[in-house]
Amino acid sequence: MREGGLDAPVRQPLDWRDPDFADAEKIDAEMRRVFDICHGCRRCFNLCDSFPTLFDLIDESPSGELDSVASADFAKVVDGCTLCDMCFMVSCPYVPPHEFNLDFPHLMVRYRAAELKKGRGGGMAAELSKTDRNGKLASHVPALANWASDTGNRLTRPLLETVAGVHRAAALPKYHGTTFAAAAAAAPEVNAAAPAHGRKAVLYATCFVNYNNPAIGAAARRVLAHNGVETEVVYPRCCGMPQLEQGDLDAVAGAAGAVAEAMTPWLDKGYDIIALTPSCALMLKFEWPLILSGDARIKRLAEATYDISEYVVDIAKTEGLADGLQPLPGGVALHMACHARAQNMGAKAAEMLRLVPEADVAVIERCSGHGGSWGVMKEHFETALKVGRPAARLAANSEKKYLASECPLAGAHLVQGIERQAKDDGPVPAAAHHPIELFARAYGLSEGP
Repeated sequence: MREGGLDAPVRQPLDWRDPDFADAEKIDAEMRRVFDICHGCRRCFNLCDSFPTLFDLIDESPSGELDSVASADFAKVVDGCTLCDMCFMVSCPYVPPHEFNLDFPHLMVRYRAAELKKGRGGGMAAELSKTDRNGKLASHVPALANWASDTGNRLTRPLLETVAGVHRAAALPKYHGTTFAAAAAAAPEVNAAAPAHGRKAVLYATCFVNYNNPAIGAAARRVLAHNGVETEVVYPRCCGMPQLEQGDLDAVAGAAGAVAEAMTPWLDKGYDIIALTPSCALMLKFEWPLILSGDARIKRLAEATYDISEYVVDIAKTEGLADGLQPLPGGVALHMACHARAQNMGAKAAEMLRLVPEADVAVIERCSGHGGSWGVMKEHFETALKVGRPAARLAANSEKKYLASECPLAGAHLVQGIERQAKDDGPVPAAAHHPIELFARAYGLSEGP
């Protein structure tokens, strides 16, 4: 294999049921092999906090090499990984099919899975990752939940920081009393005159859209209906990305099996599957087939799944879009979510927004630093803002009217980053939008201000 070749990265299945997968000595040996290669390369020094931590450990060790770094210190490197996948998909020259066979994010998952088996994982971070439980509870009392989680609440946020370890300044998602799935019966009328009329798609709601931001799903349905696509909303359960971050592969496998079972009848009826957030699309398309590599249902679902921006672009290229798009005055600063980039499909959100007449799109290809639940924790919040500072600076300096990110959590985190940088000398966006919301606005299909 030629280093620096143009071959696409290839991931190997995770053999997580093999006893060797959780063997401490074998994990340590693999970490030392991988870390030593990383030390000799250092191309990923500015991607996240894992690599600076690793390189500092090596540089400050007695020998200045990995051999004098204690294995116990590797936990600090693992803790900094948010599974953004940018080292694997964008930066690392040693990923498969290279003979070095590096997959840094999956090695971090393996370490966490082994720690979980030893009873060392879990904690409050694991409780925060139970998005379905938390969402169902909060949807019964959304006003109370949103009051308690507001960063301006000086009564509850210090308490939440003490009890749950959530930084008092970290923005948390809001909840809605009516979930996206509950509102699905009110489907928009399908435009029979659209070039793509006849397409049928299931919107996999995702936990975030279902409980925290149904407006994203509503915008997607309106855009698709205007373009002739009949849609159904299905939400069996969370995709398991929060559990993957914790190394709980049993839970991820359970989620994959449940969702695949629910989607199979729709696949039998000829429906495409659309995931509304990139992390969930990544799980369905790439992670699940590696965790349950022999499951034909998972493989079939992966092949039928689209990211929402990817699907709209496919309509534009295949049948053509319905008329009605109008310019978005002021332009868009578009943050490309890491898990959208990790799908290896190209910059589909940027392609989609450039279909808008007189498009003015500034693309930001830097990690926001949020990393799921990682970025809201007390010990990580300031680091998350530091990692996301270049992206926030690019967004602020773009001077566009709209800020957008395919990842809603990344968008909210960028707003906080911009707030930190623009205290006295620049405007701060009130919110970040999902690109499909801006596309709906360009069609005149958006609701509310």
